[in-house]
Amino acid sequence: MTSPHITVALVEDEPETHARLLAALASDVTIEVVFATNAAKPMLQWMVGRMGELPPSVLLVDLGLPDQSGLEVIRLCKAMHPKTEIMVITMFGDEANMIRAFEAGASGYLLKDGNESELAEHVRTLHAGGSPMSPIIARQLLSRMGGVSRSAPKAIRHMTFQPSKPVKLETERLLTEREEQVLQLLSRGYSYGELATEMGVTINTIQTHIRGLYAKLEVHSKSQAIFQARQRGILEK
Repeated sequence: MTSPHITVALVEDEPETHARLLAALASDVTIEVVFATNAAKPMLQWMVGRMGELPPSVLLVDLGLPDQSGLEVIRLCKAMHPKTEIMVITMFGDEANMIRAFEAGASGYLLKDGNESELAEHVRTLHAGGSPMSPIIARQLLSRMGGVSRSAPKAIRHMTFQPSKPVKLETERLLTEREEQVLQLLSRGYSYGELATEMGVTINTIQTHIRGLYAKLEVHSKSQAIFQARQRGILEK
């Protein structure tokens, strides 16, 4: 028997992550990406255009979009298309964003970790009525709820977990003071040019610092570096 056809819409602004997510989804023949964009407004315009038509089965949305909050995208899209299941894919693992996302209408919440190999499976799980979550998100929810009860929201009652590597506690300083400064500013949205100006160095020096911290954190992108640094306690969550 052929598996159900799952249509997916995606909004993710970081080009490298956007490409990786699309590639992961394309690897599953039961999933079709019907719309993908890098900003909130085009997604909302597309969703408005689907009024009266068949909406996407699943919406994947980042929270840190350049033109509007991903939380607002979740809220408006859920109001327009209640049957669309929504999953957050973000580097923001703090409790405030997590709770707001579920309240807005999301049913899944995954943290970006540079490993999208299980994404198609998570999409199928979401479409089937489950709620995929990264383990750290599930733990925060369990802690907040004091356990799972029948009255808990669906997103908590139907948990599934994204495989994750154990977090290593840092026993000594991993990054240099300058690398930590670069990472702090990157997490605030600074460009390479703005970093160079702020720190009084050349862009080449900034690139050297970034290559160094990427190597030490064993990552290949800004979002991965910020995620790993927060997991390791180098950056505040």
